[in-house]
Amino acid sequence: MEYNIKNLKTIESLDHKCKSGRNRTLSRKASCTIGQLVRRNKEVTTSTIAAKLRERKVATVSRWTVWRHLRRQGYQSVMPKRNPMLTDSQRVTRLEWALTHKNDDWSRTIFSDETSIQLYRNTVRRWSRTPETEIKRVPKNRQKLMIWGAISSRGTIGLCSFRGIMDAKRYIDILSKNLLAAAERLFNGDYRLQQDNDPKHTAKVTTRYLSIKVPQVLDWPANSPDLNTMENMWAVLKSRLERKKPNNIMELEKYFMDEWLKVDKYLIMKLVGSMKSRCEAVIKANGNHVKF
Repeated sequence: MEYNIKNLKTIESLDHKCKSGRNRTLSRKASCTIGQLVRRNKEVTTSTIAAKLRERKVATVSRWTVWRHLRRQGYQSVMPKRNPMLTDSQRVTRLEWALTHKNDDWSRTIFSDETSIQLYRNTVRRWSRTPETEIKRVPKNRQKLMIWGAISSRGTIGLCSFRGIMDAKRYIDILSKNLLAAAERLFNGDYRLQQDNDPKHTAKVTTRYLSIKVPQVLDWPANSPDLNTMENMWAVLKSRLERKKPNNIMELEKYFMDEWLKVDKYLIMKLVGSMKSRCEAVIKANGNHVKF
């Protein structure tokens, strides 16, 4: 405060004076060259950029100088998120599906999915002044648990954990024990089931079973995890589970079941209510994947 008052009295301004210090190593030409190299190839390394600058006799700098310059320009070194590849046919199908279903009544749809949960996941971020010292020890061979679950606008429908591979026979058994009775009680026979196009879901024996036991099965576009609200539910539950730090497969299963029972109905309503927006986003993206 005193510094600012003094400046107002002497120079009638609050602007800071230009301070002494070493001039930036990179010239305007070097800066433009770096920008061009990054725009042409986003995967170019700072070492390669430094070498290119030397080859073109633009500047002789280290890769760390290039790295700091890119940071000042707003660039960050990131790992791209994985996204399932879509064929042209799949994009067209997704677009048509979104146009057909964007105004559906999603309140009577049961969303289902399977996922795997693993011991000693490492996705929770930490605050640290010495990030290089932050270590989470994990065993080489981590145990895994498979989960099937279903939700609807009326809350959670069912959850089942199992080990090993799920085939059509096991899938039918899971539906018989964890879906049908709850769905009938909540919807009185007026619901439709959403499932993806996994082979066990579309096998002849499964299709025959569903045609008898389930009022309606929602058609579903291939390769479309971004449209399934259960994907978001799994992400929330896995994050909560990791913070509980289970030490063995039994704790992993118990903690996951505990978190499932605590799922807030408002969260489920929000996820189900997002279906119209998801359809509109797919239409806007011309059938491509969308972020939800």
